[in-house]
Amino acid sequence: MKHLIIPLILVLFISCNQKPMQQFTYPETRKADQIDDYFETPVADPYHWLEDDNSEETKAWVKDQNQVTNAYLSGISFRDAIKQRFTELWDYPKYSAPFKRGGLWFMSKNDGLQNQSVIYRLANHTDLEGTIFLDPNTLSEDGTVSLTNFTVSDDGKFVAYGISRGGSDWREIYVMEVESGKLLEDHIEWAKFTGISWYGDGFFYTRYPKPEAGDELKGVNTHSKIYYHRVGTSQADDELIYEDTSHPEWGFSAGVTDDNQILIISVTESTSGNALYFKDLTQKNGPVHKVVESFDYDYSVVEHYDGHLLVLTNQNAPMYRLIKINTQAYQQENWMNVIPEETNVLKSVGVLNNKLIAYYMIDAHDVVKMHDMQGKFLGDIDLPLIGSVGGLSGKLEDTFTYYTITSFTTPSSIYYYDAETNQSSLFRESAIQFDTEAYETKQVFYTSKDGTKVPMFIVHKKGIELNGQNPTLLYGYGGFNISLTPNFSMRPLVWLEQGGVYAVANLRGGGEYGEEWHKAGTKLQKQNVFDDFIAAAEYLIENQYTNSNLLAINGGSNGGLLVGAVTNQRPDLFRVAIPAVGVMDMLKYHKFTIGRYWATDYGTSEESEEMFHYLLGYSPVHNVKPEVDYPAILVMTADHDDRVVPAHSFKYIAELQSKYKGESPVMIRIETEAGHGAGTPTSKSIEEYADIFAFIFHNMGVEPQF
Repeated sequence: MKHLIIPLILVLFISCNQKPMQQFTYPETRKADQIDDYFETPVADPYHWLEDDNSEETKAWVKDQNQVTNAYLSGISFRDAIKQRFTELWDYPKYSAPFKRGGLWFMSKNDGLQNQSVIYRLANHTDLEGTIFLDPNTLSEDGTVSLTNFTVSDDGKFVAYGISRGGSDWREIYVMEVESGKLLEDHIEWAKFTGISWYGDGFFYTRYPKPEAGDELKGVNTHSKIYYHRVGTSQADDELIYEDTSHPEWGFSAGVTDDNQILIISVTESTSGNALYFKDLTQKNGPVHKVVESFDYDYSVVEHYDGHLLVLTNQNAPMYRLIKINTQAYQQENWMNVIPEETNVLKSVGVLNNKLIAYYMIDAHDVVKMHDMQGKFLGDIDLPLIGSVGGLSGKLEDTFTYYTITSFTTPSSIYYYDAETNQSSLFRESAIQFDTEAYETKQVFYTSKDGTKVPMFIVHKKGIELNGQNPTLLYGYGGFNISLTPNFSMRPLVWLEQGGVYAVANLRGGGEYGEEWHKAGTKLQKQNVFDDFIAAAEYLIENQYTNSNLLAINGGSNGGLLVGAVTNQRPDLFRVAIPAVGVMDMLKYHKFTIGRYWATDYGTSEESEEMFHYLLGYSPVHNVKPEVDYPAILVMTADHDDRVVPAHSFKYIAELQSKYKGESPVMIRIETEAGHGAGTPTSKSIEEYADIFAFIFHNMGVEPQF
């Protein structure tokens, strides 16, 4: 379908295991007399006014909070040394695998500290350098404009690309001539959650109505529509392809199959399950055919082949299967298996050299298998290491491709894959100045509260002593069918260099073991996720990796909710908590932007009295308790986050600062001109990571040695 060695000196920790003694004066946060009624149960919402991100009162509050936090962080003596080390580690060239679009070859590259990666055009697929084609760093002075889409027309004449400003989910789309580099007058606004799929002399995309002034970053997004834009015309002239006025909350996305015959329309009302429609583009003004109209299962079209749609689905297959659907007889009784469900999760399928490339997940790492187009197993694709693989697919006629593979301590390496010989060869490896051989990763299985076995990756220096005195950072997510597989990140590198332990728990709610594992961490079973995370922390303590005075927890988005919830439930278990861009108000989350889409994982406070009380029972904002000794807490959010609006974090920290009377800092760091995370400039990422780890080290009473 159309749709990037310096030897380490032995480092000693100085740890007093005592909380830094300090008193804090936080900004005054006004309490309003707001009472909401849920099933005749009154619930106070004193900080609802912080939901208005445009009010002068909220802006002044944000400024005051940042002043307190910045003063505290700047007072940490080793904060600048951490920033400097992150800067040194970050400063190496980062490449994507070469990719082909419209018969042309491209790659992305970041020289090291560039805020945004640059698109290079290659003379051919073996060209290691290329020439600059599109540099997003020229689009803003501070690097806060990022590239979100990049697609080339089939004839190679035009490229359509999307940008985000300040990390927002809103997209603007532009069109450029490939050969001349000339930017055309085409300019599309208010696109969101969209691909760019070329067909003929234009492309399909998804947009929403222009929001009311002031509601751009918090207003509810409804009335999604698919449009066709013809190059050289105004957005006002774009052709409406599909909408459903009777269901304004449904979302639509569109993609054209590689043979340019079928327009695939995916319909969603949440993050789980989708309806599946298609339109035969070979028929002028042909109808939209509704293959699946319910949202009970997931359906992802891999390709159109021999008159059939090849579709990856979990319908009657929690571990997923590949089926084929005849476009002339698409009723379910005519569906046929191509790759049946197995004991391991079939996470994705691609095509290459007239074969099917099937990605499986076994205990949260990738295994890739090859089948013929009828589903017959042909053999495994040998991978150079255990980790996460990306890009090992292409078009049906392609005989080779490039792919990347990475692990927790191995940066992305690029391999050339010959599909005819089933052989891989190293194309480019990372030049990071980090001794990857000095660390080891192990996978353990621990027991959660209800007896469920849960996997966890643990990364640390080789030869570490399990004496219970190792500073440890535990990371988790546990939601939306998202799997945490071994992936390289800059975030824990300084931590690992300083002798820290980094643990990643594969909690229920994720997709590591299929749809049943996902469902076991949703709605009225959400507490399983928190129990799994708490059990992971207890395992690390019981097995002498660390102790509660040297244990920090971190998670973002749904993981921010996780950190907020378990901090309320077990404040004694952790020394530091870093909830980032978290969903903290579980009673109102569905009333902002696209929050309603998360209801299949969370449920809503309005759907039933039972669900309301369940959400109220763990909602971080509503479960902060006075007279509790909380760990040090640094809440992370951003002013342009229109995925999880910053009001969640604002209300949570206001409640903490109002009720907590202890000595640990409870603060919020509010980034400006940034969003939910994607497209964050390198400079801002380095600042953010330096602040996070300075806060963690300082509140553990640990001074890193550089």
